This record gives sequence, C-alpha cells and structure tokens, in this order.
Amino acid sequence: MSQTRVIYPGTFDPITNGHIDLVTRASRMFDEVVVAIAIGHHKNPLFSLEERVELAKESLSHLDNVEFVGFDGLLVNFFHEQNATAVLRGLRAVSDFEYEFQLANMNRQLDSKFEAVFLTPSEQYSFISSTLVREIARLKGDVTKFVPANVEAAFERKLQQGW
Repeated sequence: MSQTRVIYPGTFDPITNGHIDLVTRASRMFDEVVVAIAIGHHKNPLFSLEERVELAKESLSHLDNVEFVGFDGLLVNFFHEQNATAVLRGLRAVSDFEYEFQLANMNRQLDSKFEAVFLTPSEQYSFISSTLVREIARLKGDVTKFVPANVEAAFERKLQQGW
C-alpha cells in the first residue's frame, strides 16, 4: 500500500494558528505532512530560517506524522526530492484562489505529476496572515489569538532586541 505525502510550503514568518489548523487537518488526511519552510529571500523575513523551523516544530510537536524541512528553489523540484503525492495550499479568500490556481497550473506545466490540494481554514482563522500578525506584534499589540505561545514569546524576544 502506498503512502501519501503532502508538502505544505510557505515562509511561515511566523507560523500562525491558521497554519496550525491546516497542518492538523492535513495530518488526518495524509500519511505524512512535510512543512516546507522556504528561505524566502524576496520577503525579507523577520525570523531566520532556523527560528521559523524551530517555531513550527514546537507548535506542532503534538502531531506524529509531521516533519519540518527548510528549502530553497523551485517547489516542483522540492516536490520530486520529497517523493510527494501532493502540495497543500491554504485558501483564505477568493483573491488567494486566483493566485494559487495560477501557481498550480504553472507547476503542472513544469511537471504533469504535480498535484495541488486546497484547504480553507476554519472560519475563526480565515483572516489571519503572518504579515498582519507581524505588524500587530511590531506595534506592541496583542497577538495571543493569532499565534501559539512560543511564537508570542519569540516576538517578545525580537522586540527586546530592538526590532
């Protein structure tokens, strides 16, 4: 019997409760979930790749079938390296769909075996984005509803370091 392996790529700067919701649900649908944390040069992340991997590991340590990998380069190449069945993408709004649809079709042009699976977050997480959470934290707002405690603590450390 073949194993199903899904990759959930993103910069996860930082991981949010919305991400955790999607990974938790995917862990029930697939044998293995790979949280693929992109280096994200173009986004100038607040947290280093190592910090983002560690925050994700801590946040999802309760799930046995989830692993965490940092990556750089084309997603379709990483898809092959990981022997993945599919790539998971979250859709918060209609605007996300248009971009993700285009991305999925482009990747399928690069490799006909590339499959994308789309999940919508639970409604209480549908508005959360890492970008908005970072901005709230930077302005010393309360992010406890949006991120796990370890991420909240990481924001505090960044603020103490003069972020």
